[in-house]
Amino acid sequence: MKLCSACLLGVRCRYDGKSALNKKVVELLKTETLIPVCPEQLGGLPTPREPAEVIGKKVITKSGQDVTEKFTHGARETLKIAKILGVREAIFKQGSPSCGCGRIYDGTFSGKTIKGDGVTTALLKKNGIKVITEEDL
Repeated sequence: MKLCSACLLGVRCRYDGKSALNKKVVELLKTETLIPVCPEQLGGLPTPREPAEVIGKKVITKSGQDVTEKFTHGARETLKIAKILGVREAIFKQGSPSCGCGRIYDGTFSGKTIKGDGVTTALLKKNGIKVITEEDL
C-alpha cells in the first residue's frame, strides 16, 4: 500500500483544475493498492487555485499571497493518513510545491527548477516514509 498524488491517478485536483494522469502509475493499480491524496486540497485550498511555488521556507502564490499554512496543514493531514494506514511509501508528482521530490520550481514562476522537496514530501521523509516520483517508475 502506497500514498499517491491523486492527480497522477486522473483526479482533477491540480492548481489548474486538470489532472496529471500517468499511465505507469495507473498500471501499478493492477498489482498495488494506491491511496490517492492531494495535500493542497487536504490543506483547504480550492481547485482550481492560483499557482504557488516554494520561496525559501514559505509557499507563495504568483500574486504574492502567503499560503504556507495551507500547505503545512495539508502535509500534516497527509502524514496523518499515512500513519493511520501504516503506509511507508509514496509516489508523488514531481515539481509540485507539495509533492515534489528532489526537484521543485524555483519560486520565479518561470518554469525553472531547483534541488529541493515540496512541503509534504519533506514532512513524510522526516517521518521515515520513502517518497519517489512518477519519473522514478
